[in-house]
Amino acid sequence: MGATYKNVGGLCRREKGIDGMIRLLAKIFIKNRDDIENSAVRAAYGILCGAVGIALNILLFAGKFFAGTISGSIAITADAFNNLSDAGSSAITLMGFRLGEQKPDSEHPFGHGRIEYLSGLLVSMLIILMGFELARTSVEKILHPVPVEFSWLSIGILGTSICVKLYMCFYNRSVGRRINSTAMHATAMDSLSDSVATTAVLIATLAGHFAGIQIDGWCGILVALFILWSGFNSGRDTLNPLLGQPPSAEFVASIRNVVMGHPGILGIHDLIVHDYGPGRRMISLHAEVPANENVLDIHDEIDNIESELKQKLGCETVIHMDPIVVDDGVTKETREKVAALVNCIDDQISIHDFRMVVGATHTNLIFDAVVPFKFRLADEQVRAKICAAVKALDGNYFAVVNVERSYTA
Repeated sequence: MGATYKNVGGLCRREKGIDGMIRLLAKIFIKNRDDIENSAVRAAYGILCGAVGIALNILLFAGKFFAGTISGSIAITADAFNNLSDAGSSAITLMGFRLGEQKPDSEHPFGHGRIEYLSGLLVSMLIILMGFELARTSVEKILHPVPVEFSWLSIGILGTSICVKLYMCFYNRSVGRRINSTAMHATAMDSLSDSVATTAVLIATLAGHFAGIQIDGWCGILVALFILWSGFNSGRDTLNPLLGQPPSAEFVASIRNVVMGHPGILGIHDLIVHDYGPGRRMISLHAEVPANENVLDIHDEIDNIESELKQKLGCETVIHMDPIVVDDGVTKETREKVAALVNCIDDQISIHDFRMVVGATHTNLIFDAVVPFKFRLADEQVRAKICAAVKALDGNYFAVVNVERSYTA
């Protein structure tokens, strides 16, 4: 998923990607419209697009209902009521942004931003429901074909509807990219599905008039499959943030660049990003620091890093300090050798928190090994291979390894 933070989401700030009407309305109704980092501005864009969607869908409903009435076409009339339900979807999007913008309270200290994800999921469910309903209606039409009364007025209204729905898909998608909103992307997919469905109705109407064949049902089946596919993909995209998807590689790189840009930090690990809604993320990570440095100086550096992450990425951050030995040549050399051996097993494995505990008969090498999810080896297999490699390095070395999974992609 893209991010809204400054140094990664710069492309999202370019207003030229938004169509003229939405840009004009934004100039009129949205103060500080370029400040996408501001959650109020972001919500205003979502509410604006929701309001425009309601208005356009109601106009489409009125036009198609009129066309369906004069032509006697059940397909056109059904498509009209589909647009009326789309107005409801736009209302859901609008309410999702408005409710998601509510300030944190005692019951929801991290805010209400996930409501936006829920609204997008609900729109996706409506898309899927529409797909199943269209499939059912299409089967009935195949079994019991009904001729449609042809009129150029109906054709013109259907053509206009297709253009309007494609336009709605465009502006919802462009604004969704600008403000990084899965709900807006779901609404865009809903508009695209409607455009395809109306295209099928138009083709079936033309085929029935000029070729004398009734293909309403067969076109409807194909469109229903497309709509179901779109709905499931849209639902997956809105459900993943609720389930806790990993942060994007770009966002992880931004965090790493900020933290590692401070000379007192030797490495980071155990990075976790908690997503409580757009613009409401928290970061926790472990930072490796020299064990021989003054703890107060290191603590001050950590505070500076947390402030910088807040300023640049808009995220609250908690950093745990992990002191590592840097002035012991044996420990440093052994760590580098073990890291090289682990990379020979698989270059996706990394180690951290390395330390040596020397005893009378043997030396314990204690460290954590990080592997990605869906790694080709089970944790016990990873541990066994690392222990064998360490043993081969020196017969007096015993590896005490904790195998853990990475929380980033």
